[in-house]
Amino acid sequence: MEEILGKAKLRAEEAEVYTVISENIPIQFETNRLKHAQTHQSTTVALRVVKQGRLGYATASGQNDIDNIVDAAIETAQFGTECKFEFPSPSQYPVIQINDPDVMSVPIDRMVKMGDNMISDIRNNWPDLVCQAWLSRGIVTVVIENTHGCRAEYKQTHFSVSISGTLIRGTDMLFVGDGESSCHPILDTRSILATVNKQMEWSSDQASISTGSYPVLFTPSGAASALISPFMVAFNGKTVLEGASPVGDSIGKTVLSPEISLYDDPTQPFRPSSRPCDDEAVPSARTPLIERGVVRNFLYDLQTAGLAGKRSTGSAGRGRGLPSPSPSAFVFTPGKTGFEDMVRDMKEGLVVEELMGAEQGNIMGGDFSGNVLLGFKVEHGKIVGRVKNTMVSGNVYQLFKNVTVGSDARWLGGLYAPSFYFPGVSVASK
Repeated sequence: MEEILGKAKLRAEEAEVYTVISENIPIQFETNRLKHAQTHQSTTVALRVVKQGRLGYATASGQNDIDNIVDAAIETAQFGTECKFEFPSPSQYPVIQINDPDVMSVPIDRMVKMGDNMISDIRNNWPDLVCQAWLSRGIVTVVIENTHGCRAEYKQTHFSVSISGTLIRGTDMLFVGDGESSCHPILDTRSILATVNKQMEWSSDQASISTGSYPVLFTPSGAASALISPFMVAFNGKTVLEGASPVGDSIGKTVLSPEISLYDDPTQPFRPSSRPCDDEAVPSARTPLIERGVVRNFLYDLQTAGLAGKRSTGSAGRGRGLPSPSPSAFVFTPGKTGFEDMVRDMKEGLVVEELMGAEQGNIMGGDFSGNVLLGFKVEHGKIVGRVKNTMVSGNVYQLFKNVTVGSDARWLGGLYAPSFYFPGVSVASK
C-alpha cells in the first residue's frame, strides 16, 4: 500500500488505497445432498486519486500490478467528477467486537454434518420437502490508507447458516426457509429449524381471502421483503441531494408514527454489518434517522456530504466502484406487543412472511406491491392456513403513520426489525 501511495502521490495531489483480503468457505446443499464445499481466497486493491481537482479510480485483483493501477487511476481522473472533499486525517476509531477467532477453527466436516442434520431433521417431519442449505464461514481484513497519514485496519469474521425448502403438489408450489448470520460461530440451528417447521405447520391447510382492505401483520422477514427498501432509498444522502427523497425536506418534522425509531448503527457487536470505520476510513457512529416518528438525519459519504454542505456520517460503502452512501446496520427499535397478541387482534386478516416483487413499485415514493410468496390467513385471532394467488400493496409512509410495532425483533443480515401490524392494507385475491 505504501508503494502504491508513494507512486500515486508523485502524480496526483491526493490518493487513497483500499485493500480487502478475504478467505471464505462456502458449503452448499441442493436437492437434499451436498453439492460442494470450497475455499475462496481473494485480494482486491482499489486506488482513488485526486488530480487537478478531479477523482480518478482503478481496481486490481492482487497487489502485484502497482504501475498499471496507478496509471489507470491517473488516466480516469481527467474524466472524473469534481472532488468536493478531503481525505480523512488520522482518527481514533471505536472498539467494536467483530472478530471471533473461533469462527475459523470450525472444521469443514462439522459444517457439512450440520447441513446434513438440518435437512434430515426437517425431512423427518416433512419427507416430501426438497431442501437446499447454505453454510459459510470466513474472515475479511480491510486496510485503508491515504496521503493525509490516515490508516485504518480491522479484521472481521462471519458465519452464516440457512435452509430453504420447496414442496410441489400439482400446480401448487410452497416455499419455506430461514437463516442466521453472525461474527460468532452458529452451531445451534434449533431456532432456524423451529421457524421452518412452524411455516410448514401453518401451511398444512389452505385458506382464501377476498379482495379488500384488511389488517396485515408483516413478520420481520415479511418486512424485510416488502417495507424496508423505500426507507433505505429515502434516507440515502445522494437521493436527498438529487431532490428525489420524499422526506428530504423533513428534518425535524414528524412523518411517521411515534412508535417508529430507526437508526443506522455499525457499532453493534458481532454483527457482520458492523465495522469501526466506513470504507473511506471515517469513524463509525450510531446515526439516528427517525426518532419517535421525527426525521433526524440522512446518510452521507465524503463526496455526497461535500456536495450537500454536510458532514459525512461514516456511511460510505463500496460495491465495484467508487464509494457511495449506504446503510450498514438498519436498526428499528422494537415495540412492546407480542406476535400472538397482534394475531389475536385480527378478526380477519393476513400474516405476511415473504412478499415477492415488492420492489417493482415506486420505491422512491414509498410504494410497494407484490405477490404473497408465503403468507397465512387469520380468522378470529387464529392462523388457519396458507393463502395463494394473493397480492398486497400500499405506501410505507401512509401505513407507518398508524402501526403497532412488535416485540419480536431479530437480525436479518444487516437489518434488525420486529413485526409490523397495520390495521388496513390493500389485499387483492384471485
